[in-house]
Formats: sequence, C-alpha cells, structure tokens
Amino acid sequence: MDTINLIVSKNIKQARQEKGLSLEELARLSGVSKSMLAQIERGSGNPSLTTLWKIADGMKVPFSRLVTRPQAPYDVVRISELDPILGDGGKLKNYALFPDGGNQRFSVYYIEVEPGYGWAAEPHVRETVEFITVFSGELELRIGENAFRLKRGESIRFKADLPHSYRNAGGEALVFHNILYNP
Repeated sequence: MDTINLIVSKNIKQARQEKGLSLEELARLSGVSKSMLAQIERGSGNPSLTTLWKIADGMKVPFSRLVTRPQAPYDVVRISELDPILGDGGKLKNYALFPDGGNQRFSVYYIEVEPGYGWAAEPHVRETVEFITVFSGELELRIGENAFRLKRGESIRFKADLPHSYRNAGGEALVFHNILYNP
C-alpha cells in the first residue's frame, strides 16, 4: 500500500497533467518552487500541510483531491467473501456489491430470497430510480397500486420514491440484481 507521500505525489502529478500545467506554471500559481514540486511529484519530498494547501489552491482543486487514495481502475467482488444483510432469519440475503460510497450516484445489490418471503420498502429519496433484473425465480413487485411479475431474464426500471414491495412468488429461490440510482 502506498505511503501518503506517494499518494500525494501521484495525485498532484495527475491533477497537474489533467489541467495541462507544467511544473513551472504550477510553481507560479501556487507559490511553491519548481524544484520542490518536482521533489514532491517524485515522491522524495515531504510537503508540509501549508505547502499542500498552496498547491491545491494554485490548481483550484479541493485539498482532498491531493490526499485521497486513488480508486483502483477496477474492483473484483466475490459474493463468497461478503457478509450479507439478512432479513427474517436469513430468508432474505442482500449482498452490497457496490454500495454508494458517497462519490457515486448508484449502488448495486445481489439479492437472494426464499420462496414465499417478501418485504415492503419505504419510499427512497426523491427521484431515486431502481433497476431490477431477475436471474432465477419469480419476483412479484408492487409499486404503489401497480403489481408486476418478473421471471428469469426480465428487468424493470421504476421510480422508487413511492412505497413498493418485493415478494418471491415462485417455488424456488429468487435471485436478482437491484441497482439504485440516486440523483
């Protein structure tokens, strides 16, 4: 795992290049010398808090942009390595594959439901949209006064800021993905 100095060096270099700035231009904008910036970008400098604030201000980026660990270009998630959120003594298993980390507008869940089990959901935040795809079993979905039955290979999109409920309406395990888009 990278040290904070390496994280900062990569973030500064990436932000500078994204803005099309040379080291000389960043030195002029930030008041930090070109040689100090070069050291920091190589990971050999140990910048002070004040220096990092000057660099962030000079590039007009949030301070957190310089110190946040970069997100990997990919994430591999194995359901076998996740602890599910359980409902009704395990009749519902909800695996948060990609929960909304605050920086994204969606979350992805893998849900397994035993036959006959169902639950009601409160309306979500205004303008939230759900996307559901059924992989096995039969889902009965109620949205307000409307009822839908979805089987394997069928999907639905709906505004989830209304009362809605889910129920396994078949005789086998229901498995589906639920993607929530949060505006």
